[in-house]
Amino acid sequence: MEYVTLNNGVKMPVLGYGVYQVSPSECERCVLDALSVGYRSVDTAQAYANEEGVGSAVRKSGIPRGELFLTTKVWITNAGEEKAARSIDESLRKLGTDYVDLLLIHQPFGDYYGTYRAMEKAYKAGKACAIGVSNFYPDRFIDLANFCEVVPAVNQVETHVFQQQKTAREVAGKYGTQIESWGPFAEGKNGLFTNDVLVRTGKKYGKTAAQTALRFLIQSGVVVIPKSTRRERMEENLNVFDFALSDEDMRAIAALDTGKSLFFSHYDPQTVEWFMTLVK
Repeated sequence: MEYVTLNNGVKMPVLGYGVYQVSPSECERCVLDALSVGYRSVDTAQAYANEEGVGSAVRKSGIPRGELFLTTKVWITNAGEEKAARSIDESLRKLGTDYVDLLLIHQPFGDYYGTYRAMEKAYKAGKACAIGVSNFYPDRFIDLANFCEVVPAVNQVETHVFQQQKTAREVAGKYGTQIESWGPFAEGKNGLFTNDVLVRTGKKYGKTAAQTALRFLIQSGVVVIPKSTRRERMEENLNVFDFALSDEDMRAIAALDTGKSLFFSHYDPQTVEWFMTLVK
């Protein structure tokens, strides 16, 4: 496994296992499989409703807690300093741990300034080794980063070969903040798994289009958390450290960038209105 060092000195695996859309009933089995094939970083969230499954798998795995990197996120219904603080303690209870390695704000809505203050207190109390944000576009990220005590260690945003977040990565770099990808496969949109550039490039190294996409992100300095419920796919996704893409290959894949989301935009009024229905 390769690691990045966050802006507070914490080491984070560059590849982890994400459990978004993994049902609570399947989560324990999936995380156990992921840990058994070699993953040591697991990304969950309050909104995924599967923190307990992650915690159960961690306990049953027998892997020492210090060898694992656990991430969870505060959901917008828990926004605000008091509610966020209570929800953080509840997440720790569900995960069965005294601390998480990374604690993020899930969405930039509601009283996320209050949420971040609660996270800073959790960080200082040893309940989180690092704190950061998720889905913060450069404008809101800059604002928060300039009005907080602890500069975000991570910004987890939609990042894949079709949306490479070049501006977000440049901005984050100014603050020493690590970009982490959610949706590194774009959930198969735009024909990612059959994309001609990715398929042709992968064949040169005996790798799949998916492995090539992950390798591109890792070599671009992005942390990735691919999700799969199938053990063989988990193994495949982890098997990306025995090759390196050439500069020519990196340029060819970089040219796939559209600079646009394949899912949703926080600049879209209808999207924001939908999020507001969750907090009212």
